[in-house]
Amino acid sequence: MKKNLFLAIALLISGNVFAATDHYVLRDGDYVRHLKVIKINADYIVSADVDFESTAKEGSAHCSQAVSGKATSTGENELVMKKHSSSAASSCELKIKLSPNGAKIEESKDCDTFTVDKCHFSSGNKELIKVN
Repeated sequence: MKKNLFLAIALLISGNVFAATDHYVLRDGDYVRHLKVIKINADYIVSADVDFESTAKEGSAHCSQAVSGKATSTGENELVMKKHSSSAASSCELKIKLSPNGAKIEESKDCDTFTVDKCHFSSGNKELIKVN
């Protein structure tokens, strides 16, 4: 009986995986940006989306785009996620700078193949706020 209990505890301990998920949101005028960063042990998975809906009376415009994939750590609190386009010979690269309270996103010029018109993943110089 003790052997079985010890074996069950050993399996539980060895199977533990450290995982954490952080969400970041920025509402800026007609834009809403969302970033989700999942960390499983030393691996990162990033999901970014942007929604734009014009509040102007004339010519209502709307777009909604998302991109996700594995990211690599390029330094302390810095991640880079590259997503290759299936329709073009280019890739979208998101550079993410994390802080204790938020995140900033910069996108490469090739992200235009993943977005349309006014939708862009880049947050400019504004920080997405970390939500619990």
